[in-house]
Amino acid sequence: MMKRIIGPRFIGASLVLLLCIPGRAQKSAMTESLPELDVHVGLNLNVRLVFQDKRMLDDSGLIGTELGPSIEFYLKPIRILREVTLFNLDETKSVPLTMSIGYRKLIYPGKPTTSRVDPVVEVHLPLWGHILVTDRNRADIDRTDGSLDWRYRNRLTMERRFTIRSYHPGPYASVEFLHTSRYGKWSNTRLDVGCLLPLSRHLDLDSYYEHDNDTGPRPNQQINAAGFILNLYFPRHMK
Repeated sequence: MMKRIIGPRFIGASLVLLLCIPGRAQKSAMTESLPELDVHVGLNLNVRLVFQDKRMLDDSGLIGTELGPSIEFYLKPIRILREVTLFNLDETKSVPLTMSIGYRKLIYPGKPTTSRVDPVVEVHLPLWGHILVTDRNRADIDRTDGSLDWRYRNRLTMERRFTIRSYHPGPYASVEFLHTSRYGKWSNTRLDVGCLLPLSRHLDLDSYYEHDNDTGPRPNQQINAAGFILNLYFPRHMK
């Protein structure tokens, strides 16, 4: 078992970052909070069912809901990724490649409901210093009142698990670029910093801050958001 020690400076910086998430969001003209529940159920050693319920809120209240299932397919884990993801509750991070297909309903008060299909391919790579790199490629294919739009999304994430006595938090940072059919260009850049906080053998909390720069509409829109994802894992143990 790997033994890793986190320094006091990193602890202090992480605590300041987490405490500043709500405060920074309140200073922006456009702010949101993004509570979410994700349930992951292993069907066998290579297939998993996921259900997502995500809410989007601003100062006026609920502005949107995204919910629906996905089915994930993945290869066998490899040893070096097992070592890098030793304390990670998400069993799919120890495999080099995962593929999934999902269906979502996007519900906005006072607006037509959007039906979304989102195929996803993820590649996991180990990096020096027990850092895990995830390259996620995703498409959002949306149908609203008979019209069809799509977005291509590429997200690069770097994360690392640390050990504080018997506790193993996982800070991470990511950048995502989005190409939209509506504007015919790369119109969004999203930056995220957060931390995965284990709560039990089957439960962790992903707390993050997100900055979204949308250059599609005029004038450009910038949104700061505080996000909280409660992840429930019920795996079939991988061999």
